[in-house]
Amino acid sequence: MRRYTIGQLADEVGLNIETVRFYERRGLIPKPPRNESGYRQFPKETVEQIKFIKNAKELGFTLREVSELLSLRVTHDSSCADVRLKAEKKIGEIEEKIATLKRIKTVLKRLTAACKTGAADGECHFLEELVKDSRR
Repeated sequence: MRRYTIGQLADEVGLNIETVRFYERRGLIPKPPRNESGYRQFPKETVEQIKFIKNAKELGFTLREVSELLSLRVTHDSSCADVRLKAEKKIGEIEEKIATLKRIKTVLKRLTAACKTGAADGECHFLEELVKDSRR
C-alpha cells in the first residue's frame, strides 16, 4: 500500500503542509505512524479523507460540520437520513446568506445610483448615506 510523507500528501491533495498539519491538530485526519527513519507516513485513506474535507468545505460546510460528516461516514449506525438533515440545514443557511447578499446588493446599488460624480471631495453622497440607516 502506498504511503505519503506530509509533503507528498500535500502535493497530492493540492494543499500546503500547514493545512495538512492543521487538519491533523483538529482531529480531522489521524496522526500517521512513523517509519524507521522517523518520517511520518500517511496512508492512502488520508488522501481520500482530505479530498472529502476539501469538497465538503467547498459546499460551505464548516470544519466542525465536516468533522460531524466524517464521523457519520465511519459510524455504521448512522443513516443517509442523518446526512440529509445536515445537508438540508446547510441549504437553509445558504438561502439565508443569499437573501442577505441580495439585500446588501440592493442597498449598494441605491447608494451608488445616488452618488454624484461631480461632487466635491467633502460632499460624497455615498459616504454621507452610510452614516444614516442604510437598510431603508
